[in-house]
Amino acid sequence: MTSISPPPSRIYLLRHAAAQQAAPGQKDFDRPLSDNGYAAAEIVAEEAVDKGYKPDLVISSTALRCRQTAEAMRRVVTPSTEFRFVDALYNGTPDICLSLISAQTDQNSVMLVAHNPIIELTLAALIGHEAFADALPNGFPTAGLAVVDATPSGWALTDFVTE
Repeated sequence: MTSISPPPSRIYLLRHAAAQQAAPGQKDFDRPLSDNGYAAAEIVAEEAVDKGYKPDLVISSTALRCRQTAEAMRRVVTPSTEFRFVDALYNGTPDICLSLISAQTDQNSVMLVAHNPIIELTLAALIGHEAFADALPNGFPTAGLAVVDATPSGWALTDFVTE
């Protein structure tokens, strides 16, 4: 398990919603959400806010499908929620994710919107591989939102929101 201190005390990890298959000649980076992906992103965003999950900061990959997933969150969070788009999250590593999170010393809660397998590996680094496998035996689904809270002994997955 990875240690991050001081704040944030809550981390949200959101995998982008389902994307369209790449059209001939289209770059993976430019793939938009599918119709089902748009719907799933909206459902998860609404459910998250209904549960009181409102990050202070949302950091998203710059890939189109992540930006579109982040926009679903933008429509339901408070106007004071800050949004940042970071190129390093596309083809990034768990270390990049953890570094971005740990750099947010003035935020109580941070959300990352990113891709698999990076989002899955970041969650496993935070809560431990065994806890990850127990909680998500089939892996981290598209439009899945992991809610991870600081505990005296590290990090714990306290909720997982999906459509």
